[in-house]
Amino acid sequence: MAESDDRDAAQKSIDSLAIAITIRSIPRILQPLLTTDLTIQQLKVLSVVVTTESGATGVGLAETFGVSMASMSKLVDRLAAAGLVARSTDTEDQRVRRIFATDLGRSVVRELMAARPELGGEVLAGLTIEELRALETGLRALDRELREAKNQENASPNALG
Repeated sequence: MAESDDRDAAQKSIDSLAIAITIRSIPRILQPLLTTDLTIQQLKVLSVVVTTESGATGVGLAETFGVSMASMSKLVDRLAAAGLVARSTDTEDQRVRRIFATDLGRSVVRELMAARPELGGEVLAGLTIEELRALETGLRALDRELREAKNQENASPNALG
């Protein structure tokens, strides 16, 4: 029972710390978002394309976002014109065009969406080596669990493919 109580207390503490860190990081997260020329819808679609390893389809994206194929096609055209995505013919079905993020598209999503300002160099510089190693251990464990969850998700049908 004591281990269960300790685990619950640790999880509650982590939840509280995560919220506090997120709140303190918001100004750093907002800065790149405020300076981008992408619309929110374009950013959302680009983020989905970046995370779809086998390439998204226009039909899958239109269904995911609840818009017409014509609207999605125009949005993807704008992303392609900006060099953020590229279309290619599916190797198994020549009628299907797959949409992949370019290196620039992945870089934009990384900068705008995946940046973790709380893990920036100036913040980490204030930690001791022991704290850095403990943080590394914790982040490796989180990465392991997230990879496992992704593998389980990939085992189920993907609406974007």
